[in-house]
Amino acid sequence: MTTTSMRPHGGTLQSAPRTSHRPRSSHAQSVELSKRQIADLEMLVTGAYSPLNGYMVSADYRSTIIEMRLDNGTLWPMPIVFALPEPLALHVEEVHLSVRGIHVATLFITERYRADPEVEAEHVYGTTSLDHPGVKAIYEQGSYLYGGHVELHAIEPIVRHTHYLSPEQTRRAFQERGWRTIVAFQTRNPVHRAHEYLHKVALESVDGLLLHPLVGATKEDDVPAEVRMEAYKVLLENYYPTDRVILGVYPAAMRYGGPREAVLHALSRKNYGCTHFIVGRDHAGVGSFYDTYAAQRIFDGIDPAELGIEILRFEHSFYCTRCEQVVSLRTCPHGGSEHLTLSGTKVRELLRQGQELPKEFSRPEVAEVLRRAYQS
Repeated sequence: MTTTSMRPHGGTLQSAPRTSHRPRSSHAQSVELSKRQIADLEMLVTGAYSPLNGYMVSADYRSTIIEMRLDNGTLWPMPIVFALPEPLALHVEEVHLSVRGIHVATLFITERYRADPEVEAEHVYGTTSLDHPGVKAIYEQGSYLYGGHVELHAIEPIVRHTHYLSPEQTRRAFQERGWRTIVAFQTRNPVHRAHEYLHKVALESVDGLLLHPLVGATKEDDVPAEVRMEAYKVLLENYYPTDRVILGVYPAAMRYGGPREAVLHALSRKNYGCTHFIVGRDHAGVGSFYDTYAAQRIFDGIDPAELGIEILRFEHSFYCTRCEQVVSLRTCPHGGSEHLTLSGTKVRELLRQGQELPKEFSRPEVAEVLRRAYQS
């Protein structure tokens, strides 16, 4: 049973049933999960990836890749599979999924099949280049796939974090606050003034904001999750109405899948109980693989009623030295020479060199968190 009026994708939160540790079959094998597998499992067992209740069988895998739908026709943008580099023995019926040596969940295998990474890369990521981190990951994860439902053994969340909230918990929190309209915002980068601008523009038209930074597996050169979370906390303490904002973590792994991943992020935020989702410039993009607004245009081809969550599209925002505030191309008449923009790469370079971030780009409290982290 859910606790807000926003229906989960597919109608029901598919959180995994909790069972005892006792194996049902003598034919079982234990597998220690990678960071990406831990993230996928957490999203599955909490219902964040509803309507999935386990790892995809081949019909769903292939339909998702080609049609962006599950085999039953339900909108779904990216494969969620259990992959191994080496095949399990044919007699294995259960896979005991372990995190740091602890058996946290069991996969009951219903189908074994082979991955098709080239077709998956071409259709889902729009490229077969191994320079794309998402494509590289699907080639490295292994080509032996196992579909089936999952049952949970762990008492505590698999992904542990101070600001952890499951979809059930966010729904309950929204209800307790009387929020009927909630906008979610995600980032894997440190928060800056342009993000704050998007948040506050959105808050003008909804009841509450779920700040939902991704804390699952990311690229090695991305800013660590604990640093990003500390930056959010100091920003919220000083510049936001605390009764209208909830800070939670989104435990998914980053796939860098651009348009397709934007749809995944939107659908999962619907499962968390949100009614709106912000999609800005180059959402879930990486390098130059996707053009600036590709992740917004994909929603043009999706029936809003089927999507079930309203997409708030924002153009690139930046500080204008003439306007003396954060603006976008929709509101600023001045040329690029007046616009202060810093790429993530440039920000990391300045921090490594011990230089100050411009106050027009980042609040001083946030800049200090980042400076300390990089200097240490």
